[in-house]
Amino acid sequence: MPKPAKGARLGGSAAHEKLLLANLAKSLFEHGRITTTEAKARRLRPVAERLITKAKKGDIHNRRLVLQTITDKGIVHTLFTEIAPRYENRPGGYTRITKIGNRRGDNAPMAVIELVEALTVAQEATGEAEAATKRAVKEAEAAPAAEVVEDAAPAEEAAEESKEA
Repeated sequence: MPKPAKGARLGGSAAHEKLLLANLAKSLFEHGRITTTEAKARRLRPVAERLITKAKKGDIHNRRLVLQTITDKGIVHTLFTEIAPRYENRPGGYTRITKIGNRRGDNAPMAVIELVEALTVAQEATGEAEAATKRAVKEAEAAPAAEVVEDAAPAEEAAEESKEA
């Protein structure tokens, strides 16, 4: 017996929902970002991420699996040759959902779902350099605190000697 999918129900039959999500994924891969309702964006995210993960594998079997969802061969070619290689080193999280307020006509909550930019080698190196700088700053802050504690002990000894004299 078919079970309903997790998440918000998008109305219509299961076949209509499947087709709707396929068309949203197609538009997302074609344009890089789309504006839709929050519910549709939340339902689209796992579908799109699964398709990108299959495209990252790049073999003919996964291409055929993606073609079952997105029937436009041009979009699938773009997905496999341009989009998937961008996320080669990223283990997931290829999309971002940003809420943008309510739609004017029916007050439906709207969101933008977009493909995140892949980290380039330069950005990764910059991130590592920033992390190293932060570690150095923390170590530098910790070192003077230790010196202050050491300096306080001789001052106390000198004070005790002056009291004894």
